[in-house]
Amino acid sequence: MNKQDLISVVAEAGDLPKARAGEVLDAVFDEIKRALKKKQDVRLVGFGTFSTTRRKAGKGRNPRTGEEIKIPASTTVRFKAGKGLKDAVN
Repeated sequence: MNKQDLISVVAEAGDLPKARAGEVLDAVFDEIKRALKKKQDVRLVGFGTFSTTRRKAGKGRNPRTGEEIKIPASTTVRFKAGKGLKDAVN
Protein backbone atom coordinates (compact mmCIF):
# COMPACT_ATOMS: atom_id res chain seq x y z
CA MET A 1 0.00 0.00 0.00
CA ASN A 2 1.33 3.42 -0.91
CA LYS A 3 0.25 6.91 0.16
CA GLN A 4 -2.34 7.26 -2.62
CA ASP A 5 -3.91 3.93 -1.65
CA LEU A 6 -4.04 5.08 1.97
CA ILE A 7 -5.66 8.37 0.95
CA SER A 8 -8.30 6.47 -1.00
CA VAL A 9 -9.09 4.21 1.98
CA VAL A 10 -9.29 7.16 4.41
CA ALA A 11 -11.47 9.12 1.98
CA GLU A 12 -13.87 6.22 1.66
CA ALA A 13 -13.94 5.39 5.38
CA GLY A 14 -14.41 9.03 6.41
CA ASP A 15 -16.79 9.91 3.57
CA LEU A 16 -14.37 12.67 2.51
CA PRO A 17 -13.16 13.91 -0.85
CA LYS A 18 -9.73 12.51 -1.70
CA ALA A 19 -8.18 15.98 -1.59
CA ARG A 20 -9.39 16.52 1.98
CA ALA A 21 -8.26 13.04 3.04
CA GLY A 22 -4.82 13.83 1.58
CA GLU A 23 -4.67 17.05 3.60
CA VAL A 24 -5.62 15.17 6.77
CA LEU A 25 -2.94 12.52 6.23
CA ASP A 26 -0.34 15.18 5.45
CA ALA A 27 -1.26 17.00 8.68
CA VAL A 28 -0.87 13.79 10.69
CA PHE A 29 2.52 13.02 9.11
CA ASP A 30 3.70 16.61 9.61
CA GLU A 31 2.79 16.52 13.31
CA ILE A 32 4.62 13.21 13.77
CA LYS A 33 7.70 14.72 12.09
CA ARG A 34 7.44 17.89 14.20
CA ALA A 35 7.26 15.92 17.45
CA LEU A 36 10.18 13.68 16.49
CA LYS A 37 12.25 16.72 15.51
CA LYS A 38 11.69 18.00 19.07
CA LYS A 39 12.87 14.59 20.40
CA GLN A 40 9.35 13.74 21.63
CA ASP A 41 7.92 10.24 21.38
CA VAL A 42 4.68 9.75 19.44
CA ARG A 43 2.54 7.04 21.10
CA LEU A 44 -0.46 5.77 19.20
CA VAL A 45 -2.16 3.38 21.62
CA GLY A 46 -2.81 0.01 20.01
CA PHE A 47 -0.66 0.90 17.00
CA GLY A 48 2.85 1.71 18.17
CA THR A 49 5.41 4.27 19.25
CA PHE A 50 7.70 6.41 17.12
CA SER A 51 10.82 7.64 18.88
CA THR A 52 14.25 9.01 18.07
CA THR A 53 17.57 7.61 19.15
CA ARG A 54 21.11 8.84 18.76
CA ARG A 55 23.66 6.78 16.86
CA LYS A 56 27.21 7.41 17.93
CA ALA A 57 30.01 8.02 15.47
CA GLY A 58 31.91 5.01 14.26
CA LYS A 59 34.26 3.63 11.68
CA GLY A 60 33.39 1.73 8.54
CA ARG A 61 35.00 0.52 5.36
CA ASN A 62 34.38 1.48 1.76
CA PRO A 63 33.44 -1.89 0.19
CA ARG A 64 35.06 -0.99 -3.14
CA THR A 65 38.44 0.23 -1.94
CA GLY A 66 38.64 -1.21 1.56
CA GLU A 67 39.52 2.28 2.77
CA GLU A 68 38.48 3.06 6.34
CA ILE A 69 35.96 5.89 6.63
CA LYS A 70 34.50 7.82 9.53
CA ILE A 71 30.73 7.54 10.00
CA PRO A 72 29.39 10.65 11.76
CA ALA A 73 26.96 10.55 14.68
CA SER A 74 23.32 10.87 13.66
CA THR A 75 19.76 10.76 14.90
CA THR A 76 17.49 8.00 13.63
CA VAL A 77 13.81 7.15 13.99
CA ARG A 78 12.62 3.96 15.66
CA PHE A 79 9.18 2.38 15.57
CA LYS A 80 7.98 -0.16 18.11
CA ALA A 81 4.74 -1.90 17.20
CA GLY A 82 2.01 -1.90 19.84
CA LYS A 83 0.10 -4.96 21.03
CA GLY A 84 -2.94 -4.20 18.88
CA LEU A 85 -0.85 -4.02 15.71
CA LYS A 86 1.11 -7.15 16.61
CA ASP A 87 -2.10 -9.06 17.29
CA ALA A 88 -3.68 -7.89 14.03
CA VAL A 89 -0.68 -9.05 12.00
CA ASN A 90 -0.37 -12.43 13.70
